[in-house]
Amino acid sequence: MKSSLTALMVLLAVGSVMARANATPAQAPNQGQAQGQSSSTTPAPSKPPAQTPSAGRVLQAKSQDEMKAYQDATNTSQQKLSAADQARAKGDQAGADKLIKEAAAEMEAAADAFAAKYPNSEMKGTLYARAMGLYAQANNSDKLIEAGRKAIAADPTNPVPLVQVASVLAETTRDTDLDREQRLSEAAKDAQAAIDNINTGLIVPPNAPPERVAAAKTSILTMAYDTLGMVNLNRKDYTAAEQALLKAVDSAKANPEAVVFLRLSVAQDQLKRYTQALDSANKAVQYAPQGSTAQSLAKQQQDRVKKLMEAGSSSTPAPSPATTQPPAKPATPPSTTTPPTPH
Repeated sequence: MKSSLTALMVLLAVGSVMARANATPAQAPNQGQAQGQSSSTTPAPSKPPAQTPSAGRVLQAKSQDEMKAYQDATNTSQQKLSAADQARAKGDQAGADKLIKEAAAEMEAAADAFAAKYPNSEMKGTLYARAMGLYAQANNSDKLIEAGRKAIAADPTNPVPLVQVASVLAETTRDTDLDREQRLSEAAKDAQAAIDNINTGLIVPPNAPPERVAAAKTSILTMAYDTLGMVNLNRKDYTAAEQALLKAVDSAKANPEAVVFLRLSVAQDQLKRYTQALDSANKAVQYAPQGSTAQSLAKQQQDRVKKLMEAGSSSTPAPSPATTQPPAKPATPPSTTTPPTPH
Protein backbone atom coordinates (compact mmCIF):
# COMPACT_ATOMS: atom_id res chain seq x y z
CA MET A 1 0.00 0.00 0.00
CA LYS A 2 2.98 2.28 -0.47
CA SER A 3 1.37 4.71 -2.91
CA SER A 4 -1.83 5.05 -0.89
CA LEU A 5 0.15 5.55 2.30
CA THR A 6 2.32 8.13 0.57
CA ALA A 7 -0.74 9.99 -0.64
CA LEU A 8 -2.20 9.90 2.87
CA MET A 9 0.99 11.34 4.31
CA VAL A 10 0.72 14.13 1.75
CA LEU A 11 -2.85 14.74 2.83
CA LEU A 12 -1.97 14.72 6.52
CA ALA A 13 0.65 17.39 5.94
CA VAL A 14 -1.60 19.42 3.67
CA GLY A 15 -4.46 19.17 6.15
CA SER A 16 -2.35 20.67 8.90
CA VAL A 17 -1.12 23.51 6.72
CA MET A 18 -4.50 24.32 5.25
CA ALA A 19 -6.20 24.21 8.64
CA ARG A 20 -3.81 26.91 9.77
CA ALA A 21 -4.35 28.97 6.63
CA ASN A 22 -8.13 28.69 6.72
CA ALA A 23 -8.65 29.13 10.44
CA THR A 24 -10.44 32.45 10.82
CA PRO A 25 -11.81 34.09 13.94
CA ALA A 26 -15.57 34.10 14.26
CA GLN A 27 -15.56 37.85 13.76
CA ALA A 28 -13.10 39.41 11.32
CA PRO A 29 -10.53 41.52 13.19
CA ASN A 30 -9.76 45.09 12.33
CA GLN A 31 -6.41 45.95 10.83
CA GLY A 32 -4.76 46.48 14.22
CA GLN A 33 -5.90 43.10 15.45
CA ALA A 34 -4.70 41.40 12.26
CA GLN A 35 -1.23 42.77 12.96
CA GLY A 36 -1.24 41.21 16.42
CA GLN A 37 -2.55 44.06 18.58
CA SER A 38 -4.85 43.12 21.43
CA SER A 39 -8.55 43.86 21.44
CA SER A 40 -10.64 44.96 24.40
CA THR A 41 -13.74 43.24 23.08
CA THR A 42 -14.54 39.57 22.70
CA PRO A 43 -15.40 38.56 19.14
CA ALA A 44 -19.07 37.76 18.73
CA PRO A 45 -20.05 34.43 17.16
CA SER A 46 -21.02 34.49 13.53
CA LYS A 47 -22.08 31.98 10.94
CA PRO A 48 -19.31 30.11 9.11
CA PRO A 49 -18.71 31.05 5.49
CA ALA A 50 -20.83 29.35 2.88
CA GLN A 51 -19.16 26.35 1.30
CA THR A 52 -19.70 24.28 -1.77
CA PRO A 53 -19.61 20.48 -1.39
CA SER A 54 -16.22 20.34 -3.09
CA ALA A 55 -14.67 22.89 -0.73
CA GLY A 56 -14.66 20.56 2.26
CA ARG A 57 -14.70 21.86 5.79
CA VAL A 58 -13.03 25.11 6.78
CA LEU A 59 -11.73 25.27 10.34
CA GLN A 60 -12.55 28.32 12.43
CA ALA A 61 -11.10 29.77 15.60
CA LYS A 62 -13.48 31.38 18.07
CA SER A 63 -11.05 34.12 19.05
CA GLN A 64 -7.74 35.69 18.16
CA ASP A 65 -6.16 34.04 21.20
CA GLU A 66 -7.26 30.62 20.01
CA MET A 67 -5.95 31.39 16.54
CA LYS A 68 -2.53 32.40 17.87
CA ALA A 69 -2.35 29.37 20.18
CA TYR A 70 -3.16 27.12 17.23
CA GLN A 71 -0.51 28.70 15.03
CA ASP A 72 2.06 28.48 17.81
CA ALA A 73 1.24 24.80 18.30
CA THR A 74 1.62 24.01 14.60
CA ASN A 75 5.06 25.64 14.64
CA THR A 76 6.21 23.66 17.70
CA SER A 77 8.23 21.06 15.84
CA GLN A 78 9.61 23.21 13.03
CA GLN A 79 13.03 23.75 14.58
CA LYS A 80 13.57 20.04 15.16
CA LEU A 81 12.32 19.16 11.67
CA SER A 82 14.66 21.70 10.08
CA ALA A 83 17.53 20.25 12.08
CA ALA A 84 16.50 16.76 10.93
CA ASP A 85 16.60 17.89 7.31
CA GLN A 86 20.09 19.28 7.85
CA ALA A 87 21.25 16.08 9.51
CA ARG A 88 19.85 14.01 6.66
CA ALA A 89 21.60 16.23 4.11
CA LYS A 90 24.88 15.53 5.90
CA GLY A 91 24.25 11.79 5.79
CA ASP A 92 23.43 11.51 9.49
CA GLN A 93 20.26 9.43 9.21
CA ALA A 94 20.42 8.26 12.81
CA GLY A 95 20.58 11.85 14.00
CA ALA A 96 17.69 12.79 11.71
CA ASP A 97 15.58 9.92 13.04
CA LYS A 98 16.25 10.97 16.63
CA LEU A 99 15.21 14.55 15.88
CA ILE A 100 12.00 13.41 14.15
CA LYS A 101 11.06 11.30 17.19
CA GLU A 102 11.63 14.32 19.42
CA ALA A 103 9.60 16.52 17.06
CA ALA A 104 6.71 14.05 17.13
CA ALA A 105 6.67 13.99 20.94
CA GLU A 106 6.80 17.79 21.07
CA MET A 107 3.95 18.08 18.58
CA GLU A 108 1.72 15.72 20.54
CA ALA A 109 2.51 17.59 23.78
CA ALA A 110 1.62 20.88 22.08
CA ALA A 111 -1.65 19.35 20.85
CA ASP A 112 -2.43 18.14 24.38
CA ALA A 113 -1.77 21.60 25.79
CA PHE A 114 -3.91 23.28 23.14
CA ALA A 115 -6.76 20.80 23.71
CA ALA A 116 -6.62 21.40 27.46
CA LYS A 117 -6.78 25.17 27.03
CA TYR A 118 -9.36 25.13 24.22
CA PRO A 119 -11.38 21.93 24.79
CA ASN A 120 -14.16 23.05 22.44
CA SER A 121 -11.87 24.05 19.56
CA GLU A 122 -12.64 22.38 16.26
CA MET A 123 -8.97 22.67 15.30
CA LYS A 124 -7.43 20.40 17.93
CA GLY A 125 -7.97 17.29 15.81
CA THR A 126 -5.72 18.71 13.11
CA LEU A 127 -2.89 19.17 15.62
CA TYR A 128 -3.13 15.53 16.60
CA ALA A 129 -3.19 14.59 12.92
CA ARG A 130 0.05 16.51 12.51
CA ALA A 131 1.55 14.51 15.38
CA MET A 132 0.35 11.35 13.63
CA GLY A 133 2.26 12.34 10.52
CA LEU A 134 5.45 12.82 12.50
CA TYR A 135 5.04 9.49 14.28
CA ALA A 136 4.62 7.90 10.85
CA GLN A 137 7.95 9.45 9.81
CA ALA A 138 9.45 8.04 13.00
CA ASN A 139 8.01 4.57 12.20
CA ASN A 140 6.35 4.48 15.62
CA SER A 141 3.09 2.63 15.08
CA ASP A 142 2.04 2.56 18.73
CA LYS A 143 2.38 6.31 19.16
CA LEU A 144 0.73 6.92 15.77
CA ILE A 145 -2.30 4.95 16.95
CA GLU A 146 -2.31 6.81 20.28
CA ALA A 147 -2.21 10.25 18.61
CA GLY A 148 -4.68 9.07 15.99
CA ARG A 149 -7.21 8.03 18.60
CA LYS A 150 -6.97 11.51 20.09
CA ALA A 151 -7.50 13.01 16.62
CA ILE A 152 -10.57 10.83 16.09
CA ALA A 153 -11.98 11.71 19.51
CA ALA A 154 -11.53 15.40 18.69
CA ASP A 155 -12.93 15.09 15.15
CA PRO A 156 -14.81 11.80 14.56
CA THR A 157 -15.64 12.53 10.92
CA ASN A 158 -12.20 13.35 9.47
CA PRO A 159 -11.40 10.34 7.25
CA VAL A 160 -7.62 10.90 7.34
CA PRO A 161 -6.91 9.88 10.95
CA LEU A 162 -9.72 7.32 10.74
CA VAL A 163 -8.20 5.48 7.81
CA GLN A 164 -4.62 5.67 9.02
CA VAL A 165 -5.40 4.38 12.50
CA ALA A 166 -7.51 1.63 10.92
CA SER A 167 -4.75 0.64 8.50
CA VAL A 168 -1.99 0.56 11.11
CA LEU A 169 -4.16 -1.40 13.55
CA ALA A 170 -4.91 -4.00 10.88
CA GLU A 171 -1.26 -4.19 9.81
CA THR A 172 0.17 -4.60 13.31
CA THR A 173 -2.37 -6.94 14.92
CA ARG A 174 -1.06 -10.46 15.50
CA ASP A 175 -2.90 -13.71 16.17
CA THR A 176 -1.22 -13.88 19.59
CA ASP A 177 -2.44 -10.44 20.73
CA LEU A 178 -4.76 -10.75 23.73
CA ASP A 179 -6.79 -7.81 22.41
CA ARG A 180 -6.73 -9.08 18.82
CA GLU A 181 -10.48 -9.00 18.23
CA GLN A 182 -10.81 -5.61 19.88
CA ARG A 183 -8.11 -4.16 17.60
CA LEU A 184 -9.64 -5.72 14.49
CA SER A 185 -13.09 -4.42 15.42
CA GLU A 186 -11.68 -0.93 15.94
CA ALA A 187 -9.89 -1.11 12.60
CA ALA A 188 -13.05 -2.17 10.79
CA LYS A 189 -15.14 0.51 12.52
CA ASP A 190 -12.67 3.28 11.68
CA ALA A 191 -12.23 2.13 8.08
CA GLN A 192 -15.99 2.11 7.54
CA ALA A 193 -16.29 5.55 9.16
CA ALA A 194 -13.65 6.87 6.75
CA ILE A 195 -15.71 5.57 3.84
CA ASP A 196 -18.95 6.96 5.24
CA ASN A 197 -17.47 10.44 5.81
CA ILE A 198 -15.36 10.73 2.66
CA ASN A 199 -17.48 13.51 1.12
CA THR A 200 -18.32 15.47 4.25
CA GLY A 201 -15.51 15.05 6.76
CA LEU A 202 -12.41 15.84 4.73
CA ILE A 203 -10.66 19.11 5.59
CA VAL A 204 -9.50 20.79 2.38
CA PRO A 205 -9.09 24.43 1.36
CA PRO A 206 -11.87 25.94 -0.75
CA ASN A 207 -9.44 26.63 -3.60
CA ALA A 208 -7.89 23.15 -3.64
CA PRO A 209 -7.49 21.76 -7.19
CA PRO A 210 -10.32 19.26 -7.79
CA GLU A 211 -7.87 16.65 -9.06
CA ARG A 212 -5.89 16.85 -5.80
CA VAL A 213 -9.03 16.39 -3.72
CA ALA A 214 -10.11 13.49 -5.93
CA ALA A 215 -6.69 11.83 -5.57
CA ALA A 216 -6.86 12.18 -1.80
CA LYS A 217 -10.33 10.65 -1.67
CA THR A 218 -9.22 7.79 -3.89
CA SER A 219 -6.28 7.05 -1.58
CA ILE A 220 -8.53 7.10 1.47
CA LEU A 221 -11.09 4.77 -0.11
CA THR A 222 -8.40 2.38 -1.34
CA MET A 223 -6.82 2.19 2.11
CA ALA A 224 -10.19 1.84 3.84
CA TYR A 225 -11.40 -1.03 1.66
CA ASP A 226 -7.98 -2.68 1.81
CA THR A 227 -8.10 -2.43 5.60
CA LEU A 228 -11.52 -4.09 5.67
CA GLY A 229 -10.00 -6.78 3.47
CA MET A 230 -7.10 -7.25 5.91
CA VAL A 231 -9.46 -7.47 8.86
CA ASN A 232 -11.54 -10.15 7.18
CA LEU A 233 -8.47 -12.09 6.06
CA ASN A 234 -7.36 -12.11 9.71
CA ARG A 235 -10.81 -13.37 10.68
CA LYS A 236 -10.71 -15.97 7.89
CA ASP A 237 -13.92 -14.55 6.42
CA TYR A 238 -12.64 -14.87 2.87
CA THR A 239 -15.91 -13.97 1.16
CA ALA A 240 -16.08 -10.63 2.96
CA ALA A 241 -12.36 -10.12 2.34
CA GLU A 242 -12.79 -10.65 -1.39
CA GLN A 243 -15.71 -8.23 -1.55
CA ALA A 244 -13.77 -5.48 0.26
CA LEU A 245 -10.59 -6.04 -1.76
CA LEU A 246 -12.49 -5.93 -5.06
CA LYS A 247 -13.72 -2.48 -4.00
CA ALA A 248 -10.15 -1.48 -3.16
CA VAL A 249 -9.01 -2.65 -6.60
CA ASP A 250 -11.79 -0.68 -8.26
CA SER A 251 -10.99 2.44 -6.26
CA ALA A 252 -7.30 2.25 -7.21
CA LYS A 253 -7.81 1.33 -10.87
CA ALA A 254 -6.01 4.47 -12.07
CA ASN A 255 -2.95 3.59 -9.95
CA PRO A 256 -3.14 -0.16 -9.24
CA GLU A 257 -1.79 -1.40 -5.91
CA ALA A 258 0.20 -4.63 -6.05
CA VAL A 259 -0.44 -5.48 -2.38
CA VAL A 260 -4.20 -5.16 -2.85
CA PHE A 261 -4.10 -7.63 -5.74
CA LEU A 262 -1.92 -9.95 -3.65
CA ARG A 263 -4.37 -9.97 -0.76
CA LEU A 264 -7.24 -10.42 -3.19
CA SER A 265 -5.46 -13.44 -4.67
CA VAL A 266 -5.10 -14.99 -1.21
CA ALA A 267 -8.81 -14.53 -0.49
CA GLN A 268 -9.78 -16.03 -3.86
CA ASP A 269 -7.30 -18.86 -3.35
CA GLN A 270 -8.91 -19.74 0.00
CA LEU A 271 -12.31 -19.69 -1.71
CA LYS A 272 -10.89 -22.12 -4.31
CA ARG A 273 -11.46 -19.63 -7.12
CA TYR A 274 -8.12 -20.47 -8.64
CA THR A 275 -8.59 -18.83 -12.03
CA GLN A 276 -9.42 -15.51 -10.41
CA ALA A 277 -6.67 -16.03 -7.81
CA LEU A 278 -4.07 -16.53 -10.53
CA ASP A 279 -5.25 -13.46 -12.42
CA SER A 280 -4.95 -11.38 -9.24
CA ALA A 281 -1.50 -12.83 -8.47
CA ASN A 282 -0.36 -12.05 -12.02
CA LYS A 283 -1.44 -8.45 -11.58
CA ALA A 284 0.30 -8.25 -8.21
CA VAL A 285 3.54 -9.34 -9.90
CA GLN A 286 2.94 -6.88 -12.73
CA TYR A 287 2.36 -3.86 -10.53
CA ALA A 288 4.88 -4.56 -7.74
CA PRO A 289 8.13 -2.58 -7.81
CA GLN A 290 11.01 -4.63 -9.20
CA GLY A 291 12.82 -6.49 -6.44
CA SER A 292 10.35 -5.46 -3.74
CA THR A 293 8.97 -7.64 -0.94
CA ALA A 294 5.54 -7.34 -2.55
CA GLN A 295 6.89 -8.74 -5.80
CA SER A 296 8.56 -11.66 -4.04
CA LEU A 297 5.37 -12.55 -2.18
CA ALA A 298 3.31 -12.14 -5.34
CA LYS A 299 5.56 -14.58 -7.20
CA GLN A 300 5.20 -17.08 -4.37
CA GLN A 301 1.42 -16.78 -4.56
CA GLN A 302 1.52 -17.02 -8.35
CA ASP A 303 3.52 -20.28 -8.19
CA ARG A 304 1.28 -21.70 -5.48
CA VAL A 305 -1.94 -21.12 -7.44
CA LYS A 306 -0.40 -22.54 -10.65
CA LYS A 307 0.55 -25.74 -8.80
CA LEU A 308 -2.93 -26.03 -7.33
CA MET A 309 -4.47 -25.67 -10.76
CA GLU A 310 -2.08 -28.21 -12.29
CA ALA A 311 -2.80 -30.69 -9.50
CA GLY A 312 -6.53 -30.23 -9.90
CA SER A 313 -6.69 -29.05 -6.30
CA SER A 314 -6.52 -32.68 -5.17
CA SER A 315 -3.71 -32.25 -2.68
CA THR A 316 -3.62 -30.25 0.51
CA PRO A 317 -2.49 -26.74 -0.44
CA ALA A 318 0.58 -25.18 1.08
CA PRO A 319 0.08 -22.09 3.21
CA SER A 320 -0.45 -18.86 1.33
CA PRO A 321 2.28 -16.24 1.60
CA ALA A 322 1.85 -13.86 4.51
CA THR A 323 0.09 -10.93 2.92
CA THR A 324 -1.80 -9.34 5.78
CA GLN A 325 1.36 -7.40 6.58
CA PRO A 326 2.34 -5.05 3.74
CA PRO A 327 5.84 -3.88 2.86
CA ALA A 328 7.22 -1.17 5.12
CA LYS A 329 5.63 2.25 4.87
CA PRO A 330 7.74 5.12 3.52
CA ALA A 331 9.77 6.67 6.30
CA THR A 332 9.39 10.23 5.12
CA PRO A 333 6.31 11.84 3.55
CA PRO A 334 6.88 13.78 0.33
CA SER A 335 6.59 17.54 0.08
CA THR A 336 3.08 18.90 0.32
CA THR A 337 3.65 20.69 -2.97
CA THR A 338 4.17 17.45 -4.85
CA PRO A 339 1.04 15.57 -5.95
CA PRO A 340 0.87 11.87 -5.15
CA THR A 341 2.47 9.64 -7.78
CA PRO A 342 2.07 5.89 -8.33
CA HIS A 343 4.88 3.64 -7.11
